[in-house]
Amino acid sequence: MSDPKAQAARELPPPAFQDFVSEAPFPLELGGELPGLTLRYETYGTLLPDASNAILVAHALSGDHHVAGKYAPDDRKPGWWDHYVGPGKAVDTDRFFVIGMNCLGGCRGSTGPLSVDPRTGAPYGGFFPEITLGDIVRAQRLLVRHLGVSWLHAVVGGSMGGMQALLWCADYPAEVGRIGVLAAGLSQSPMAIALNTVSRACVERDPGYRGGHYLPGEGPSSGLAVGRMLAHISYLSSAAFDQKFGRAVVPGSRPGDPVRWQVESYLEHQGASFVRRFDANSWLRITRAVDRFDLTARAAAGTLFKADGPELLAVGFSSDWLYPTSELRMLMAAAAAAGVNAAYHEVVTDAGHDGFLLPDKGLSVRLNAFLG
Repeated sequence: MSDPKAQAARELPPPAFQDFVSEAPFPLELGGELPGLTLRYETYGTLLPDASNAILVAHALSGDHHVAGKYAPDDRKPGWWDHYVGPGKAVDTDRFFVIGMNCLGGCRGSTGPLSVDPRTGAPYGGFFPEITLGDIVRAQRLLVRHLGVSWLHAVVGGSMGGMQALLWCADYPAEVGRIGVLAAGLSQSPMAIALNTVSRACVERDPGYRGGHYLPGEGPSSGLAVGRMLAHISYLSSAAFDQKFGRAVVPGSRPGDPVRWQVESYLEHQGASFVRRFDANSWLRITRAVDRFDLTARAAAGTLFKADGPELLAVGFSSDWLYPTSELRMLMAAAAAAGVNAAYHEVVTDAGHDGFLLPDKGLSVRLNAFLG
């Protein structure tokens, strides 16, 4: 058995978030601008003197800047990708300087609908403009430059994070060496758009939404909870629901109770916990940004990938029906046509789309080898 003290020494030290503030106007792809922006971020590991070892880990739709480690030893959970980021892990912080940031439009410290508009002195709320993933990536680039990094060793992300990695490849190919795309494809599928449409309708038709101009604590809690419950179903697979819950009932419940099944209780919990940590206006802006994502035309025209551009690792998950493995294979075909050094890895799992968040030894080994 390993020495517990030696094992503890391999954990990340408690991270601390920081805020990057830019007072320069930030133009938006769909028109208009923000008068400035703040990006909350965390870093792990040490940046080399030549700044050649930086890796950006981009988060998925409801993630944030807290990628790995615990703020305090008694924290219930570490960062959202702690399985893969840390000393000796797939993204090895003994070797790499890892950057995690809350995306533009978010609600965990970066400029978003909850932020105060300096022009009015009041929160943006429903007046926060529409954004794109391209805007999110350009904001990331501002922070990366602020940290003294002009070239990223890699950009890695799952789901919406994988889309951001692809945009780095498309828009800044000379500024990144590798991209790791997990559980994402060249565009948002019609089915995924349909699911997001219904989740947004749950929010927008809640009487508490008020056109996005709700007060703190008085927003569309019910609508956001139901919207998240719907979205969460798409993150798992049928097999995952069978294995987790089957037809088990809540202990002590009776047939006529409003919440009878364990799966009902689970989804109710997911909805309620999401409301406590996420803002409805951010949910609407970010899901619409994801729905707009589409690089298929650039891939077809041969302008997405370049032979001398970033290397690619595409990772699919066998039971993911939100972003099926066929989409990753289409991505591989586009890269191969451009002569890119690309590899595909498939994780065989019943976990569904959320598989990219769960530990997998094969993926850890493959990702570590890809990062070099």
